[in-house]
Amino acid sequence: MSRRQTKYIHQGHYVAEVEIELEESTSDWSPTMSLDEAYKLDEVREALQQGDLEAASRHGVVYEMRRVAG
Repeated sequence: MSRRQTKYIHQGHYVAEVEIELEESTSDWSPTMSLDEAYKLDEVREALQQGDLEAASRHGVVYEMRRVAG
């Protein structure tokens, strides 16, 4: 059985909202993500670090954070 979960990756002034799939099992380590899902999160993180918003947005929604008060 699997389920979707949203992960947020924050780098600099950007946040990416990425959907990943988690696998449910009877294991004590459950739920777990596949290696491909972990690589996807790493790709998004690296793209945000390099300022490549187009590459980051291939896997999710990218937001720009900015200060609004204070």
